[in-house]
Amino acid sequence: QVQLVESGGGSVQSGGSLRLSCAASRYTFSSYCMGWFRQAPGKEREGVATIEGDGTINYADSVKGRFTVSLDYVKDTLYLQMNSLKPEDTAMYYCAARLSRGGDCSGSWQYWGQGTQVTVSS
Repeated sequence: QVQLVESGGGSVQSGGSLRLSCAASRYTFSSYCMGWFRQAPGKEREGVATIEGDGTINYADSVKGRFTVSLDYVKDTLYLQMNSLKPEDTAMYYCAARLSRGGDCSGSWQYWGQGTQVTVSS
């Protein structure tokens, strides 16, 4: 069982920065691929940044150049550094994990955190 706990959300003004954290169960990163997702009110959940089995990171076009995802294997923590925030980034942000089968992370996202709210005001 994988447990994921997000933190770091809050309210910021447009142009500001936040760093989200996702604390994972120990050794999660050795067996699972990780990702960040978000869901705004009235909208479908969308992928923000996902990490593939070979280490490739895929960013949504809307966040490229502004958001950076990273892993700390010592702390078992996934981060999302968000810079130059815009009001349209306002959403609940979730981290998720899916099983890595020999580097193949094409399966469904199995585990989700409870989410952390990010609100960006203009």
